[in-house]
Amino acid sequence: MQRAAPQDFDRVLSSMCTEPHPAAREAAERFLATNPGDPGTYQTVARLEERAVELLGEITALDDPAGYITSGGTEANIQAVRIARNYVDADEPNVVVPESAHFSFTKAAEMLDVELREVPTTDYRADVAAMADVVDANTVGIVAVAGTTEYGHVDPIPALADLAEDAGALLHVDAAFGGFFLPFTDIEWNFAHAGVDTMTIDPHKAGQAAVPAGGFLARSTDYLDELTIDTPYLESESQFTLTGTRSGAGVASAVAAMETLWPDGYRDQYQASMDNAHWLADRFEERGYDVVGPELPLLAADVSLELVEQLRDRGWRVTKTGSGEMRVVCMPHVTRSMLRTFVADLDWF
Repeated sequence: MQRAAPQDFDRVLSSMCTEPHPAAREAAERFLATNPGDPGTYQTVARLEERAVELLGEITALDDPAGYITSGGTEANIQAVRIARNYVDADEPNVVVPESAHFSFTKAAEMLDVELREVPTTDYRADVAAMADVVDANTVGIVAVAGTTEYGHVDPIPALADLAEDAGALLHVDAAFGGFFLPFTDIEWNFAHAGVDTMTIDPHKAGQAAVPAGGFLARSTDYLDELTIDTPYLESESQFTLTGTRSGAGVASAVAAMETLWPDGYRDQYQASMDNAHWLADRFEERGYDVVGPELPLLAADVSLELVEQLRDRGWRVTKTGSGEMRVVCMPHVTRSMLRTFVADLDWF
């Protein structure tokens, strides 16, 4: 059988994943056969997971963090809804989200029998007053997004934290995309800025770890207790993760990436990515396109679907937002040279 080769990244412009850092790649290979879901047997990778959570706590300004390395943002968001449902007493639990929230919350609501109340945004951000209008005594969770998937915008997280506190609900921040960029901005988004209860933050995105290496953090182990079940045949007596067997490669890779890059390497990458995003936004605007962003290294431009398809035919991996704009994510693999080639192809049609 012909040996398959993975796709390279030289024309990938809409992915929120990127090439792993060399240190992360090497660590992943060393821990391929380990399972942090069985910490009694795989003690080394269990200790590495503790280190990963510690590092994620540093990045998100959370002392003594609780959490674990997930398969990705979807799993982490499901766990957040699961905690809110179990922690807050409600007869018919609901979770209030902005319409910009990731589709994983729809999955979570269906799986967990929780009503999902989706509220229109204003200027691509959560509308706090509109969300307050749908909060009631059965609201167990409120979701804020720190780097929306389509536009890269950050919700007013302190205001949403106040709303959650007043409602007796938990606040979950989905920083799956933004979490490794936001520490180098003036935006209020982390555990020190507001009463955040749980957070999604993915090392396998801008953290430059290998896939899969998502992250889930909680302000207190009390929240993880809401997830705990007995594990009678393992050396460890209980488990709070969603999946059983998990990727030791992802855990080791996350630690290697963060220990290598935090904070200076991530700061440098944030600046380079933002510079690229602003450069591309200027090129779009010079050509008469309307542009949304960049607030983080992500922008959207009103390029026609026909032109998007033509760019795809030339090998560019670009996607559209739900509203029809072309979406570009300036991840670490996206270079200025790559963007110049892209713009040249844009002008060719």
